[in-house]
Amino acid sequence: MNPPGSPAERGRHRIAWRLMPFLFILYVIAFLDRVNVSYAALQMTKDLGFSDRVFGFGAGIFFVGYFLLEIPGTIIVERWSARKWIARIMISWGIMAILMGFINTSTQFYVVRFCLGLAEAGFFPGIIVYLGHWFCYEDRAKAVALFMSALPISNLIGSPVSGLILGVNWFGLPGWRWVFILEGIPAVIFGLVTIFYLTDWPRQANWMPEDEREWITGALEQEKQARKAARPMNLLQGFKQREVLLLLSVYFMTVTGYYGFTLWMPTVIKRMSGLSDLMVTFVAFLPYLCGLAAMLICGWTSDRTGERRWHTAVPPMIAGTGLLLAIAAGDNLALVVAMFCVVAAGGHAYLPSFWAVPTAFLTESAAAAAIGLINSVGNLGGFLGPHLVGYLSTMTGSFKGGLAVLSAFLITAGLLASTIRTPRGKQLAG
Repeated sequence: MNPPGSPAERGRHRIAWRLMPFLFILYVIAFLDRVNVSYAALQMTKDLGFSDRVFGFGAGIFFVGYFLLEIPGTIIVERWSARKWIARIMISWGIMAILMGFINTSTQFYVVRFCLGLAEAGFFPGIIVYLGHWFCYEDRAKAVALFMSALPISNLIGSPVSGLILGVNWFGLPGWRWVFILEGIPAVIFGLVTIFYLTDWPRQANWMPEDEREWITGALEQEKQARKAARPMNLLQGFKQREVLLLLSVYFMTVTGYYGFTLWMPTVIKRMSGLSDLMVTFVAFLPYLCGLAAMLICGWTSDRTGERRWHTAVPPMIAGTGLLLAIAAGDNLALVVAMFCVVAAGGHAYLPSFWAVPTAFLTESAAAAAIGLINSVGNLGGFLGPHLVGYLSTMTGSFKGGLAVLSAFLITAGLLASTIRTPRGKQLAG
C-alpha cells in the first residue's frame, strides 16, 4: 500500500479521474453504434423485408471487417499515437454508423455493416494497450472493469433511448433510421475532442505534477523490465505462446455466445411477449444492469486477490447454463428474462480479468500484437453467433436451437479458460 499523499497514491487517483471517464464515454458510443442494430431490427426487418437469416448475417458481418484491420491498428497505438489513431477510428465509424440510416437493400446492409467493422477495428484493443501505458498490473483489472462497464451501460442507455427514437417519424424517415443517424453523430464529435484531450504517454502529461509523472514512468518501466527478465520474447514468439492461443480460443467462443445473445435478445423478447417496441427496450434494460454489477464486482475481486484464471473461467459457464435454463423456461416470459439476466451477468463478468492476462506475461509490441490477435480473431465469433441464430431460426422457426448452440460455446469457453496459467499480482511484482 502507498501512504496517503504519496506520489503513487496521488498519481493513481489523478490518472484514473483524468482518463477513465473520457474513455468510458468513448466505449459507450462505440458499443452503442455496434449493437443499435438489435433495436433497429424491431422495425427495420419488417420495413425492408429482411428474413432472420439476412439480419443475422448482416449484423454479424461487422466483425469480418473488424478482423481485417485489428492487429495493425493495435500496433499503431503502441508505436505511433493512441490519441490520433483513436480519433481517426471514431470519426470514420461515426460516418459509417450514420450511413446505416439510409440503407434500403440487403446488399447495402451487408456493405455498410462490413465497412463499419473496418472503421472501428483497433479501437477496443488499442484502448486496452493504452491502459497499459498508464496503469500498473495490480490496478489494470479495475481500470479495464471501469472501461468495460461501458459495455452494459451502453445498452442500459441505448435500450430506452433507442426505444424512444423508434417512435419518431421525422422528415418522412421512420424511427429505425433515426436510431442510426442520431446515435452515430456523437462518435464524430468525440473523435475530434479526442485529438486534444488524450495524452499518449505519462512523460507527455503536463496535467500531472513532476513527482507523479516520475512515479508512474518508473513503475511501468520496472514492471516492463521484470517481464522481460522473466520471459523475454519477440512479437512472433508472443503469438506462439500457449496462453495466447488459449485466450484466443476462449474469447472466440465467449464472443460467439455473447453477440449471438445480445443482437437477438430484443427480437426474442418481442416475439415471445408481443410488447410494444418501447416496452421491449425497457425489458432488455434489466439483463445489462445485472451485467454491469457482475463486471464491476469481478474486476474488484480479481485485483484484490490477484486471481485471474477462475474469474475468467466461471462466468462463461454460468452464462451458458443461463441460456439452457432460458430454453427450459418455455413461454414463461418472467423466467426467461430472469435467465437472460444470468446470461448477461456471466457474459460481462469475465472481461476485466481476461484482458489483464496478456499484459501479465507479454511486453510492448508483443503484448499489443497479441491483444490485437486475440480481439480480432475472437471477434469473428461476433459474426458466427448472430448468423447461427438467424440461420437456425429461419430453418426451424424457433430460437431454441440457436440458443442451445450458443450455450455450448459459452460452457466450452469456460472449461478452456480453467486451463490458463496466469501469474498472480504479487508474483509479477516480485
